[in-house]
Amino acid sequence: MGSVVSQKMKQEMGQENCAVIGAGPMGLACGLELLKQGHQVTIYEAADRIGGMTATFDFDGLDIERYYHFLCLTDYPLFKLLKELEIEDTLRWKSTKMGFFYEGKLYKWGTPLSLLMFPKLDLMSKIRYGVHVLATKNTKDWTKLDKVEATSWIKRWLGQRGYDVLWKSLFELKFFEYTKNLSAAWIGTRIQRVANSRNKMLQEKMGYLTGGSKTFLDAIEKRIFELGGKIELSSPISSVEADDSGVTGVISKGTMFPHDTVISTAPLQYVPQFATKLSEKEKEQINAIKNIAVACVILKLKEPLSENFWMNINDTSIEVPGVIEYSNLNSESGEHIVYVPYYMPQDHPKYSWSDEALFAEVREYLQKVGSSFSPDHIKAQVVSRYEYAQTICPPNFYDALPPMKTTLKGFYMADTSYYYPEDRSISESVGMGLKLAETVLQEVST
Repeated sequence: MGSVVSQKMKQEMGQENCAVIGAGPMGLACGLELLKQGHQVTIYEAADRIGGMTATFDFDGLDIERYYHFLCLTDYPLFKLLKELEIEDTLRWKSTKMGFFYEGKLYKWGTPLSLLMFPKLDLMSKIRYGVHVLATKNTKDWTKLDKVEATSWIKRWLGQRGYDVLWKSLFELKFFEYTKNLSAAWIGTRIQRVANSRNKMLQEKMGYLTGGSKTFLDAIEKRIFELGGKIELSSPISSVEADDSGVTGVISKGTMFPHDTVISTAPLQYVPQFATKLSEKEKEQINAIKNIAVACVILKLKEPLSENFWMNINDTSIEVPGVIEYSNLNSESGEHIVYVPYYMPQDHPKYSWSDEALFAEVREYLQKVGSSFSPDHIKAQVVSRYEYAQTICPPNFYDALPPMKTTLKGFYMADTSYYYPEDRSISESVGMGLKLAETVLQEVST
């Protein structure tokens, strides 16, 4: 009875007792904003650490992220939060290089000169490509392109040859059977984000934090604790409890914890499993959203693979769309770090391959793309896997997403699919976390 009385008193004081499901950047940002507005917050995380896909692990003595991340010049929500957390001085920028491995040869890429010098496209295709990038960079309203299929959109701009050389393998080796059912708005914002990370000299600049994403995670965790927030690790949610008036709490590890507001930042596919009182329409909308998985091979090498941070690949003998040499962005560790991501549907045969099978194939690929690479350069290797790595966003995806404020009173939800049409990034996670908090605050203040 005491806890019920306490709950009522808090509500009378205008203080909500909020549960946030998921301690990735979105959940942490949401929780922090609610704490700043005077509400109680407990963040529940199923894993044994915070961070979600930005979480770090011990890789052969090196604290490193399980999946690669980089910052762009337009990541304003993150920059604002870094300043608030007093860690903006850890932000570093570097001019990076890009390569394009095509038909057995590595070419320089990412600048007007490299495009002009590329021998596998005629001049008209190059002009069309450049005009497409410029037009996409300057797009302000994505609503029209939300209704357009991406590959046909690119072909109209570049022509069939331009599409085949520059885009075809990137689509097919990441999206597989979904290749011809993707929103042009979703692809367009990816082009725009990278294009806007070029300076006046058209040199690509990417950013990172000294100490990696852990610097940000440590700082936001500290601030949450300073404001009285709680983070419960290894605490998956099995049920969101509710009565006729709305949410009453959550069950974690067999124990009921009372809350009058619950915000989920977990992948949407998990939500119907614990929020069983959502409407059938909401459940249908969630189940209609598809995702692809990732098995990301990470290698520590004795020597650099190339000079490039990012290498796109279009070669019939290589079944990954690219290689990310992260140490060519952030070299602070003194190690040569390479990420090789295999994006694929969860039912793709390769997703169930053993780690050793993936290692063997990656060694073969690196011998092709790295002129001086030898398997004995590998000092350490590991695979990170995540089932819901990338939402598939088809045309008209704006209309496919269920509202963040659900029909279950007191329950709110969002995941990376709500970034649409933007791509996944730490900054988008922070921005969506703030938007979730704003949605909650609007409701509880009425």
